[in-house]
Order: sequence, then structure tokens, then C-alpha cells
Amino acid sequence: MTVRQRRYSKEELARRGQELYETCIRQQVEAGNKGKIVAIDIETGAFELADETMDAVRRLYERIPEAQPWVLRIGYRAVHRFGSRSLKDSR
Repeated sequence: MTVRQRRYSKEELARRGQELYETCIRQQVEAGNKGKIVAIDIETGAFELADETMDAVRRLYERIPEAQPWVLRIGYRAVHRFGSRSLKDSR
């Protein structure tokens, strides 16, 4: 089993991942993929789409073994939710 080391703080990982998604990736993946997971390598901008988080990350690591992945669920504010209340409806 490969042990991967994070090279960025959580804040930097999030900032870079969100910036790449907004500027380069969103327009390529959003149409027809709501609810899917996108794993983004914050160093190269490469990304993978999948229905499950681990599938997307695994495929990204297969392409780029040293990837620093940031994960988003397309069309939602969070990858996972806890409890029964939806994050989309804030009423």
C-alpha cells in the first residue's frame, strides 16, 4: 500500500481546488453530471469524474501517482451530508 503525503495545508488545498474548479473545470463537467464526484489534482489541474468519491480519487492516482486531490460533488456545497436536512434547501 502506498502512503501518500499531503504537501499543502487544508486551507491551501481547498483554495486551489476551488479556484481550479471555478476557472477551468466547471464548464467542462457541470452539464449532465449533477451529483457526481470530481477529484481534482491541485498541482496539474487534471481531474476524474465518478459516482463515488473513492472511485474518482483512485482513477486520479492511477493517472498521477503523486496527485494532491481536492474532491467536490457537482451542484452541491458539500461532498457528503450528515442528518436528514438537505444543504440545498436552507428554509
